Amino acid sequence: MSIQRLVFASLACFSLVSAASAADAGKDLYTKTCAVCHAAGIAGAPKYGNAGDWQPRIAGGVPKLYGSALKGTAKGMPPKGGNLDAPDADVKAAVDYMLASVKTAPAAVKPAAPTTSPAAAATSAAPPAAQQARPVDVSANTSGASAADINSFNRLLKPVGKRNPPPAEDGIHDPANDGTLALMAPLAAYGPLPKSLAGNRINWVKAIEENKINPRWDRNDPNATPVVIDLNIVREVKGSMPDVVYPHKQHTEWLDCSNCHPGIFVPQKGANAISMAAILLGEKCGVCHGKVAFPVSECRLCHSKKKDVRPVQAAATAAK
Repeated sequence: MSIQRLVFASLACFSLVSAASAADAGKDLYTKTCAVCHAAGIAGAPKYGNAGDWQPRIAGGVPKLYGSALKGTAKGMPPKGGNLDAPDADVKAAVDYMLASVKTAPAAVKPAAPTTSPAAAATSAAPPAAQQARPVDVSANTSGASAADINSFNRLLKPVGKRNPPPAEDGIHDPANDGTLALMAPLAAYGPLPKSLAGNRINWVKAIEENKINPRWDRNDPNATPVVIDLNIVREVKGSMPDVVYPHKQHTEWLDCSNCHPGIFVPQKGANAISMAAILLGEKCGVCHGKVAFPVSECRLCHSKKKDVRPVQAAATAAK
């Protein structure tokens, strides 16, 4: 074999090894980070393997998808999915891994050249009367979720008999994976934990206070400790509903600041337009509440600060 052929063969082998390594890195990052939202389509995230979810994103081009994955989006996705230590190349590989799940190349979304005559096209363009009578599809919305997702995202709002199902039946874990069957069923695991009337019926804040559970801050760093911030933010609410109190303490016992800032909430007064409509669409507070935190039906857990009505009453009394 000539030196030139040997060099070409070596380069080809190196390219194959590099491609395989990138694919493995992408799959690994997806499993550890991206799957939290993309496996179940949480908060409008395009679901792994769902071509319908990915087609509109692919139409914008793969570079744009890379940019969204690296920098985060205004719809709630944090930069790099919250894993800020992940190398850029691995993040791009994770995007490629998810795109491969729908077996759709960017070129496939280009409109195909017409293959029928204008007359045939006009005939096919007119749907049957039964189809014409169907309501207009209003599934598109600013969150990127479908109409079905809007109504079903709040997965903690379930009948009593369907709460806390076994991992193989919860729609999140892979029922075909043997490891799923080895996981403890929630009802058994939740037995000794303090109870609540909201969400999945466990008072998780109290569970931490009583040391019944301990978030794994040391999972990646044995010396890591939580940065707990004891700060309440009060958002005044128009109308008769009590004002909303956001307690940083209970959240930072669970989460790192980067989980919410700046991908979901911009840490600046007046920079976050929050409404119940946005929350119900899985944005802002709705990124977590209803999926991994208590559902939005528990109004008083957030609207917990009574309005000070005494000045109004005093003014009314003085006017008499």
